[in-house]
Amino acid sequence: MRKTLDAVYSAAAAVAAVLMIGVLLMVLLSIVSRLLHFHVPGTDAYAGYAMAGAGFMALAHTLKRNEHIRVTLILGRLTGDARHRLELWALTVAAVMSLLLSFFAWRLAWQSHVFHDMSTGNDATPLWIPQILMGLGSTVLCLAFLDEWWLEWRGLREHAQGTGHE
Repeated sequence: MRKTLDAVYSAAAAVAAVLMIGVLLMVLLSIVSRLLHFHVPGTDAYAGYAMAGAGFMALAHTLKRNEHIRVTLILGRLTGDARHRLELWALTVAAVMSLLLSFFAWRLAWQSHVFHDMSTGNDATPLWIPQILMGLGSTVLCLAFLDEWWLEWRGLREHAQGTGHE
């Protein structure tokens, strides 16, 4: 199961990397087209879709690498059972919030599909297409929080080392 979960997180990170390359390509295309006096419609919108998708798809991988910003003012002073209980509480809240985010992201994509919502830009992209990345990324994030919760519950979770800059 661990290998499967890690593969899911890595796949989401790979999608995020490809989307970041997409942002680069859209920006470069926009610059080159301006320099050569022609216009490619929608490059700014597609760059925005790719940027948003990359952000959401990278969330779980970032969490699993302990690279999310955490405020450890209280947590850093606790040890043993008190720290364990606070970690579980925080992970429970995070899992519930990410579950809600995932639910509403998928609902938004579904409603955009049902109502035929289109981009107001000249690209006229059906909005449910880029919104799928938001739903997928938030679902993988929820899975990662549940994974972290389970590891914390069993006492197997690796805690980030405090550097004083967290």
